[in-house]
Amino acid sequence: MSGYRKLSRPADQRKALLRNQVTALLYRGKIITTEAKAKEVRRIAEGLIALAVREKDNYETVTVTAKVARKDKDGKRVKEVVDGKKVTVYDEVQKEIKKDKPSRLHARRQMLKVLYPVKEVPKEAAGRKKNTKEIDLPAKLFDEIAPKYANRNGGYTRIVKIGQRRGDGAMEVVLELV
Repeated sequence: MSGYRKLSRPADQRKALLRNQVTALLYRGKIITTEAKAKEVRRIAEGLIALAVREKDNYETVTVTAKVARKDKDGKRVKEVVDGKKVTVYDEVQKEIKKDKPSRLHARRQMLKVLYPVKEVPKEAAGRKKNTKEIDLPAKLFDEIAPKYANRNGGYTRIVKIGQRRGDGAMEVVLELV
C-alpha cells in the first residue's frame, strides 16, 4: 500500500494537477474537486500553511534608501535637459522592507517548489498583458493566511460533500480554508 493516492495518472501529471489545485486553493480560498483529489490537496496545503504559521514572524525590518524616478500627474517619468541630453530625475526615498531570516527564506523556497506563479489580470484589461501583476503567494501565506491560523493546531481546511458528478458519478466536494 502506497503513502499517497495515484489518481489514475502518471507521476508528472499527478504532481502538476496537485500543484495546480493547491495554488488555486490558496489563491481563491476554495475549490470544487473530487473527494480523492481533495484529500491529497489537503495534505499538501495544510503542510504549507503549517510552515507559514511557524515562520510568520521570523523576519527583521530594515530601512533602506532607494532612488525612485520622479513622475508627473500622468505617471510618466520627469526628464530634465543636462548638457544637451534628456536625463530622468530621481528622488531618494526611505523604505521599510522585511528581510527574511534564513529559516523563513528556506520556508519561502519550499513553498515556491510547490506553488505555481499566479498572474492577476484586471477585468478592464482582460486578454491584454498590460496591467497584469504577479501575485506573491508565499507572501500571502505569511501575511494573510498564517495570522488567521496562528492559534490553531492543524485542521486549516474543510471538505464538504456536495453530491455526485453527472458524467461519471464521482463524489464532488468543496475544499475550502476554514
